Amino acid sequence: MGSARILAVDDERATCEALAEMLGAWGHKVEVAFDGHDALRKAGEFRPDVVLSDLAMPETDGLWLLRQLREELPDCPVVFLTGRGTIDAAVGAIKEGAYDFIEKPLNVARLKVCIERALEKKETLREVQTLRRRLKQLGQSDMIAQSASMRKVVELIEKVAPSKASVAISGESGTGKEVVSRAIHNLSLRREKPFIAINCASIPATLIESEIFGHERGAFTGADQRRPGVFELAHGGTLFLDELGEIPIELQAKLLRVLEEGRLRRLGGKVEIEVDVRVLCATNRDLKQEIKNQRFREDLYFRLNVFQIHLPPLRERREDIPILVQHFVEKFRGDSAKRVTGVHPEAMEVLKGHDWPGNIRELRNAVERAVILCDGELITREHLPPDMAGKSPERHSFRLPFGLSLDAVEREYILGSLQRNGNNKARTAEVLGVSEKTLYNKLNRYAAEARQQGQTPAGGLLKPAGDGDLEPGVSPIR
Repeated sequence: MGSARILAVDDERATCEALAEMLGAWGHKVEVAFDGHDALRKAGEFRPDVVLSDLAMPETDGLWLLRQLREELPDCPVVFLTGRGTIDAAVGAIKEGAYDFIEKPLNVARLKVCIERALEKKETLREVQTLRRRLKQLGQSDMIAQSASMRKVVELIEKVAPSKASVAISGESGTGKEVVSRAIHNLSLRREKPFIAINCASIPATLIESEIFGHERGAFTGADQRRPGVFELAHGGTLFLDELGEIPIELQAKLLRVLEEGRLRRLGGKVEIEVDVRVLCATNRDLKQEIKNQRFREDLYFRLNVFQIHLPPLRERREDIPILVQHFVEKFRGDSAKRVTGVHPEAMEVLKGHDWPGNIRELRNAVERAVILCDGELITREHLPPDMAGKSPERHSFRLPFGLSLDAVEREYILGSLQRNGNNKARTAEVLGVSEKTLYNKLNRYAAEARQQGQTPAGGLLKPAGDGDLEPGVSPIR
C-alpha cells in the first residue's frame, strides 16, 4: 500500500490519536479532526485521498460530513467507523455514497484492506476522469484513435475525405469499417447529403439487384410498387457497400457502368436515371484471389480501389482499449440510466489481455452486457462475459469458500502463491509485492499456528511482525 493522505475524524481525541499513530506507521500522511466542521475545513486544506470518520458524533455527525464532502470532494472515498448500535445508519450512509463502514472494535486487517481498496477506487475514478477528458477532446464520434496505427488511419481519412475518389476499406470483421466510411462522409463536401450503408452479404442473391438499383412496379412477383435502390437514395451523398465481394459476378458489370457513367436503370424500367454518388466499399475477401478465380471483375476492382485504408485488428492496438471501453460505458450508461462510471483496474486488465477475435464489435457487446449487469459504479470481472472473466494475461482465478476471515483468506492466498511459484520465496514475495522478510515472518507464523493446532495468541494485541507491518488482530481502538 503506497503512501496516501488520510483525514481521521472522531470526537474522542484518544481514538483519533491512536488511529493517526497506526496510519502513520503504515506510511500515510495523517491529519485529525474532532468534529464535522473541523473535518470539513481541514478536508478543504489537506485534500485527503481518504476520509476515515466516526459515524456517531455530537452536533455534526458523520452523515452530515458525508453530504458536505460529496459537494466539496466528490471523488474522495469516505469510510465510517461504527459501533454496533449504528449499523443501520452505516448502511444508510452507504446508500448516500459512503465507500464502506467498519465496526468497532476495529479489525486491523479489514481496516488496512478497506483503505487499500478505497485508494484503488480513487485512482480508478481519477483514470476515468482522464479518459473522459480525452473522449471530450475527440468529440462525439465513434472514431477513437489514440494508438499510432489508428492515428495513421485518421491522417489518411482526413486526406482522402475532401476528394471524390472511391475508397476501399479493409480489415477484419468488427474493426469499424462502417465507422471509417461515415467519418470520410462527414469530412467531405457531401456531408449535408445522405449517407447510405448496405451490407451485401445480408441480402439474398435474388433481391440484391433490386436493393442496389431499385425496381419498377410489376418488375417481378411481389413488386407492387416502385422502389428506389440505394444509389438513388444516396444521390448527392455517399454509398458504403460492405462485403462488396458478395455481389454476384453477373451484377458487377452493371455496377461498373453506374460508377463510370453515373446513370442507372431500375429493374424492369425503361428510363435511365442520373445519380451522383461517391462509393466507398469494404470486404473481408481477398479480391485479388477472387479475380484469379473469376469471381470478381478486375476492372471493377481497379475502379473501386483508387485509395486504400486498412484497419488494424483490436489486438494490435491494445492501447486504444481503455478509451474505447470508457466510450462505450458512457454510451450505454446513458441508454440504461445506470450509475456506472468506469471499469475496475482488474477488469480492465482482463479486457486489455483478451484477443478480441470479434474486434471492436465484440468489445462493444461485452461492455454493453457489463453495464446491464453492473449495479454499482465500477464494472468488475464478474460482469464480463464468462469466456473472458475467468482468465487474465497476468492472473489466474483464486477461489475460496465464503465464511473465511480475512486472515484465513490472506493465509490461503500466500500459500497458494508459494505453491504456484514452485516454493520460490523470492519470486513469491515479488509477485505479492512484499519483502522476503515479511513473507518469511508470515510463513513462520503460519507454521507456529499449525503446531499449536489453530489456537490463536491470547490478548488480541497488535504485535510488530516485519518491515513495519502489523500482525492482523483486534485493535484496542474503540
